[in-house]
Amino acid sequence: MYQIQTLNKISSRGLSQLDAAKYTVSDTCAAPDGVLVRSASMHETELPDSLLAIARAGAGVNNIPVGKCAEKGVVVFNTPGANANAVKELVLAGLFLSSRRITDGVDWASSLKGQGDAVAKLVEKGKSQFAGPEIAGKKLGVIGLGAIGVLVANAAVHLGMEVHGYDPYMTVRNAWSLSRSVQPAAGMDEIFAECDYITVHVPLVDSTRGMLGAENIAKMKDGVRLLNFARGELADTDAVLEAVGSGKIACYITDFPDDRLLGVPNVICVPHLGASTPESEENCAEMAARELADYLENGTIRNSVNYPEAELARTPGTTRLCFLHRNVPMMLNRITAELSGLNIEHMLNKSRGDVADTILDVSGEVDPSQLGGLSADPDFYRVRVL
Repeated sequence: MYQIQTLNKISSRGLSQLDAAKYTVSDTCAAPDGVLVRSASMHETELPDSLLAIARAGAGVNNIPVGKCAEKGVVVFNTPGANANAVKELVLAGLFLSSRRITDGVDWASSLKGQGDAVAKLVEKGKSQFAGPEIAGKKLGVIGLGAIGVLVANAAVHLGMEVHGYDPYMTVRNAWSLSRSVQPAAGMDEIFAECDYITVHVPLVDSTRGMLGAENIAKMKDGVRLLNFARGELADTDAVLEAVGSGKIACYITDFPDDRLLGVPNVICVPHLGASTPESEENCAEMAARELADYLENGTIRNSVNYPEAELARTPGTTRLCFLHRNVPMMLNRITAELSGLNIEHMLNKSRGDVADTILDVSGEVDPSQLGGLSADPDFYRVRVL
């Protein structure tokens, strides 16, 4: 029986993916095999030796100590694409909000409460101060063409925008999904120089932190409308505020409020609503639970942020051995040396940076004690017999 600990409320549809005959799910567990989490921070959490995997019901994993987990043989999963439609819809709303001064107009209209029959005349007299351009025919730059960026780009094409996209790491799958009408940009500088609206959909890593800073903002068109529904730290807040104040940025809209941004004219802060739909929460929970179960039962790794993708069909009548280890020479020789007398039916070895994953299907049964030498070897993070 696998023990699963939930650190946040997880959709019942997600938990239903875990067979009750194989899994016990609880929010309190002394020795969990797996963890399901959404927003709870795990950076100060002690990782028990029993822990094999963490699945985040969402895309970002900044609440999880990913590197530390890799060194302890804990595979960390996320759910890319599961909330993509929810975020896409909010980004589209952001395009309109950034153009038409809708929120300012709504706030002003609310201030007319109590004016009685004069409201209609006041509206007609004052509405011109909230005029804004249409998005049709304007140029939109999409930086990052992952699951969300592709949906945003395609939808913007259908709204009549001229869409330019840039992503040096675009996958073949996403390329097939991207509209042929989206024009490929040679680099971010091209998007900065050409586009009236810019939306970013990239992960927060060292190379992207603060990418929306003074240097890149200076390359943008005057009066650009900038959307950040990816991560707040992608933007240098001081640089953004200076550009908004000067009019370089006509509007900055973000899903990540910051005290310095709140109440600033031409800045719209949405309270992190990107994935806040019941459909998104259910999709993420289901995907996270399936990833967790497939790894615990079969050693399959899909959508991990710290270990390579690894999927090998089970061979009938065999025992599966799974090894998470350092990516150094001669590791396969060290593994097979421990398996004298066993026939290897199928094998998979994948690496990712400093770590690697090896899966073997061997004939017959295997006594876990036979692999004790590898379990004690510091080059092996995790040794499992399934």
